[in-house]
Amino acid sequence: MKVSVRLFAQLRERAGARELELELPDGALVSDALVVLDDLAAGLPVVLAVNREYAPQDTELHPGDEIALIPPVSGGAPPWVRVTGEPLDPGALADRVGDARAGAVVTFTGVTREVDHLDYEAYEDMALERMRAIVDAAVERHGLCAAAAEHRVGRVDLSEPSVAVAVSAPHRGEAFAGAREIIDELKATAPVWKREEGEWVQGARPA
Repeated sequence: MKVSVRLFAQLRERAGARELELELPDGALVSDALVVLDDLAAGLPVVLAVNREYAPQDTELHPGDEIALIPPVSGGAPPWVRVTGEPLDPGALADRVGDARAGAVVTFTGVTREVDHLDYEAYEDMALERMRAIVDAAVERHGLCAAAAEHRVGRVDLSEPSVAVAVSAPHRGEAFAGAREIIDELKATAPVWKREEGEWVQGARPA
């Protein structure tokens, strides 16, 4: 089966053409086409549009479909970050990073353990700025589709989440790496403090 794929922006410039023709087996899926186009994408988080709709990777392709390879669009939404006294909802946070380009969504949740509760305090304005910078850097470094982070302040009881991170990426390796970088940087540099059993927990001086 031969299909034509339209190209735009940096992908068009890389290929030196506005359209490519692919030879695919009958019954091929979007995921099969993306594998063939991987060298052209060269690390960009791309997605196929089929008949002018973003298509999941398990979408079957047919001769005559209008197919386009879509690179990251300009004007994307800023990362979702929040410092809140309300309970965190990791599932809702994962929904915020949903993206048609993503083949993997990774979430991390840090919870209170071993003690009845922890108390958190934050320099909220600075914490939000730092969280945005951390998330932006991870998106750029790991080619993430989207990322989000939230931190709780106030009392957090046993087994309740105090911090949550969610990322989406085309592949699981980038998703795991991006989530790990975000939580590690939040723990190391965000101005958030923890009190356990009446004592402020001593950490490290921010780098």
